[in-house]
Amino acid sequence: MSELPPIPSGSPGPRLDRRALLQGASLGVAGAALARIGSAQDATALHHPPRARRVVHLFMSGGPSQLDLWDPKPLLRERNGEELPGSVRQGQRLTGMSGNQASLPLAGSIFDFQQHGESGTWASELLPHTAAIVDDLCVVRTMVTDAINHDPAATFLLTGSEIAGRPSAGAWLSYGLGALNRDLPEFCVMVTQGKGGQPLYERLWGSGFLSARHAGVQFRSGGDPVLFLNDPPGIDRATRRRMLDALRGAAGGADADSAARTAQAELAFRMQMSVPEVADLSDEPDATFELYGEDARKPGTFAANCLIARRLIERDVRFVQLIHQGWDQHGSLPGAIRTQCKETDQASAALVTDLKRRGLLDDTLVVWGGEFGRTCYSQGALSATNYGRDHHPRCASMWMAGGGVRAGHTHGETDEFGYNVARDPVHVHDLNATLLHLLGIDHERLTFRHQGRRYRLTDVHGSVIQPLLG
Repeated sequence: MSELPPIPSGSPGPRLDRRALLQGASLGVAGAALARIGSAQDATALHHPPRARRVVHLFMSGGPSQLDLWDPKPLLRERNGEELPGSVRQGQRLTGMSGNQASLPLAGSIFDFQQHGESGTWASELLPHTAAIVDDLCVVRTMVTDAINHDPAATFLLTGSEIAGRPSAGAWLSYGLGALNRDLPEFCVMVTQGKGGQPLYERLWGSGFLSARHAGVQFRSGGDPVLFLNDPPGIDRATRRRMLDALRGAAGGADADSAARTAQAELAFRMQMSVPEVADLSDEPDATFELYGEDARKPGTFAANCLIARRLIERDVRFVQLIHQGWDQHGSLPGAIRTQCKETDQASAALVTDLKRRGLLDDTLVVWGGEFGRTCYSQGALSATNYGRDHHPRCASMWMAGGGVRAGHTHGETDEFGYNVARDPVHVHDLNATLLHLLGIDHERLTFRHQGRRYRLTDVHGSVIQPLLG
């Protein structure tokens, strides 16, 4: 039997357990489930006062090169073309793509780095807009993962397990905290249109063994923002309302699965009004598009998705995830990463700035990063102007803003080659534990019983990284 998150001792208030479901209420099981879903916030699920109420996750699919964006390594430039020392690699595994190379030549970044802001945070010339807001960012240079290939690494980052089928982070938050806005999904997902790269799967924002209602709802560009939301020809809104009333009445003595389906149908009915409104950017002033960039006028671009993300956050959607593919640069990295940064830099910075201007950044956590980092040596041929980088799970860079994180802080240090963590590693499980902590959740207590054991986002690992907290 599934369970809601444990209630802290001394915290009053009911929760929806099996007995409550069986007893129902005036509306039976469906009514009890709808009451749970419709609550503004399940305060009894919080284990301590939260710093954040909402999350925007900017997932850079493919693994951005930290050595060309956030982690400058002068030694790599000085020793450009020399062989990676065995004392640095220490026999660690490589992928099959570069593991069979006869040589592993060090590849210094061709891009210049400068310190920015009062914090003196280092950032690449590729990120002029993000560099302008570094005093609002907490940059982590020492992210560590267990996986060396894309599918398991992305699955690990987004669900806490390399094994497919676990609930995603957004689903865990939906399950643990419930909805802030009953007219919109608790978890929304947008994928930049027209980008190639590593394949994406709906399980990356799925609910796993949790109820399907906790899964992310994908917003799409053009036509209907959400598939199958509109009524078919011949069915008007009044007719749909009567159908839902009849369905809810029929579900009065049904099981929890039927109640969940009824609740989803009710949400879809409300979304027929709320989703078109939030996806319609016609009421945004020109100044907004100047902030996010002209790409924000083009549906499906990363910039347009960032703007919709802000509109969703304004309406108290709990978890918004944006996915931008194309960061898997095994070859021709300089040209490819310029394109990626041109597509994402301005809009990422604009989202943080916009949330801050509207007073939303204090309780909204923005997270930017990929599934792993890139190698300090070149995959394939190295020239004065061109190189590639292979997957590197040993260290990557990411940043966070708002939501109680330590602004203007750079966390951790990698070695002078950018190959190993020198101090203060942050494992994927530690990151997820910290994110949950900021949202008022003890990661060890947000559990779900499935197939005889209690599962959680951080499995049996993870620690809150206190230096990341503001």
